[in-house]
Amino acid sequence: MSDPLSLAVFISGRGSNLGALIEACRRDGFPARIAMVFSNRADAGGLTLAREAGIPTETASHHDFPNRDAFDAEIMRRLASYKVDLICLAGFLRLLTPGFVEAWRDRMINIHPSLLPAFPGLDTHARALEAGVRVTGCTVHFVRSGMDEGPILIQAAVPVMDHDDEAALAARVLAAEHRIYPRAVEMIAAGGFRIDGNRVLTSLDQDTPPSLLHPW
Repeated sequence: MSDPLSLAVFISGRGSNLGALIEACRRDGFPARIAMVFSNRADAGGLTLAREAGIPTETASHHDFPNRDAFDAEIMRRLASYKVDLICLAGFLRLLTPGFVEAWRDRMINIHPSLLPAFPGLDTHARALEAGVRVTGCTVHFVRSGMDEGPILIQAAVPVMDHDDEAALAARVLAAEHRIYPRAVEMIAAGGFRIDGNRVLTSLDQDTPPSLLHPW
């Protein structure tokens, strides 16, 4: 059996998806381990989850650096202390510089609470409700320098109910996020795909793509 993928998880808040990854990594045979958790906020709730799980944590505030390049250079310095194969952005509320993104090209993924390319950025659930869509969801994608851009690895579709408010819809989408982020890590560990431009192509039947899940 090959060595498990070594993950660095970047967070800025409560670490809900970090928690899902921690639980997944505890499963027998899961092909990854979390080597470290990084946050730009020392008060991020997810840091407590990491410490309780015995995972090393690193923090650095972007406010302490003169520009984005200097902050990202510090992140790179911190990462050098760990043997990281894959960065998982999990509610990390900072745009990384193009240089950083390119250094980790195809080795950094992000989870976003919509079916990209619909509703990139913030306030996704409010915007979905305002637009009147009947289906929304979440996306794990490889990171590129544009906000919420990059080849899509896996998505989960979530229905929008007539009685939904923003909180109810967010909770339903979050449950789907917790399912697909560990699955995305498993897919990367297994390989069997290639990135062609902005598409992730698998060796499986493209008429029934494995990257669309219906978790309801």
